[in-house]
Amino acid sequence: MIFIYRLLINLILILSPLIILFRLIKKKESLIRFKEKFCFFSQKKKNGKLIWFHGASVGEIKSIASLIEKLEKNNKISQILVTSSTLSSSKIFEKFKFKKTIHQFFPIDTSVHTNIFLNYWKPDLAVFVDSEIWPNMLLNLKKKNTPVVLLNARITKKSFKRWNYLRSFSKKIFKCFDVTFPQNKETTKYLKILEVKKIKILGNIKFSENENWSKGKIDSKINKFLKNKNYWCAASTHYNEETICANVHNKIKKKIKKLVTIIIPRHIHRTSKIEDDLNNLGLKIHCHSSRKKIKQNTDIYIVDTYGETNSFFKACNVVFLGGSLINHGGQNPLEAARNNCKIINGPYVQNFKEIYELLDKNKVSNKVKNSLELEKKVNFLLKENKRSSNVSLKINRLGKKILEKTIYELNFFLNKI
Repeated sequence: MIFIYRLLINLILILSPLIILFRLIKKKESLIRFKEKFCFFSQKKKNGKLIWFHGASVGEIKSIASLIEKLEKNNKISQILVTSSTLSSSKIFEKFKFKKTIHQFFPIDTSVHTNIFLNYWKPDLAVFVDSEIWPNMLLNLKKKNTPVVLLNARITKKSFKRWNYLRSFSKKIFKCFDVTFPQNKETTKYLKILEVKKIKILGNIKFSENENWSKGKIDSKINKFLKNKNYWCAASTHYNEETICANVHNKIKKKIKKLVTIIIPRHIHRTSKIEDDLNNLGLKIHCHSSRKKIKQNTDIYIVDTYGETNSFFKACNVVFLGGSLINHGGQNPLEAARNNCKIINGPYVQNFKEIYELLDKNKVSNKVKNSLELEKKVNFLLKENKRSSNVSLKINRLGKKILEKTIYELNFFLNKI
């Protein structure tokens, strides 16, 4: 199986110039930094011990931020390397004020490129986050006897079926991890079925909050615009959900005057398409990146910049979390919950099942099945005009415990280096 995988990944390498060009046109790659994926590094390795974290995108980077803050205080560590695969995650990384930590894009997972990467950075500990499992990289780490951890591991039912089908291959790959820390009960169950031996349950690191990240506030001009208005937020929306929310806006504004809907798309490169779709509905739109004055009759305020979500959650009582009215699996609701927002979600939240169960238990989340139910729930919560009470305290207490346990476990490896 590894032979077939390497054949496919090398085929992708051959096609990569076309893939990169397409992604550059779609504004999904950095024009300057895409070369890092081919091991042309833009940062330098420092002398001393290096810890490497890899997470796919925004959610994974944000989930380990508080952990990185703690590790930066460890004098044994000279440098922390964070890699990810998406442009949005690199933009989010820039929002953090780390001192020892740098970001690079994860290389193409060929045996050649992963070896070049490892020979240059020479990590003393590699930590893969969530569901990031790259066979060539893991096998080459194993050959170099580098300790490897799978932190906040997540295996969905769909991915489990694939791993289970390729049983001998999955055994070989999962043996590369010195220990796995599953984020939920479902993943723990699947890891045991796959006969992964070294499993320790710490909890979901996403409950741990980064202190600097939580301090952001929207600027004065937006505050001035929102004053004396009724507003709600649709965050991390995916294709078609913006149109659904815009239609909801059109219906609710007949009942609630001076209504503004704030839309924060999951992928901001879709902004022009979203604008076109909403203009066709006769709505007046303003984009956050625009330097023009915000018109008082604006219907939809589109946040088309990275790292602004938390500041809008601080301003909004009512938040709809996207990726849930379409069968995407939902988006992480913890940031909204920490700000004591009343959360609305669709039926498709399987990627965050246990988190939503906790929020539902504390009467923070409100499940809707379709656009009609979304309209009714937004209308009700806007009129109620209340935030959730004290749920953020519960989340932060749990997050602190999980963070402490994670640091304790990582220290087992750090004390050896």
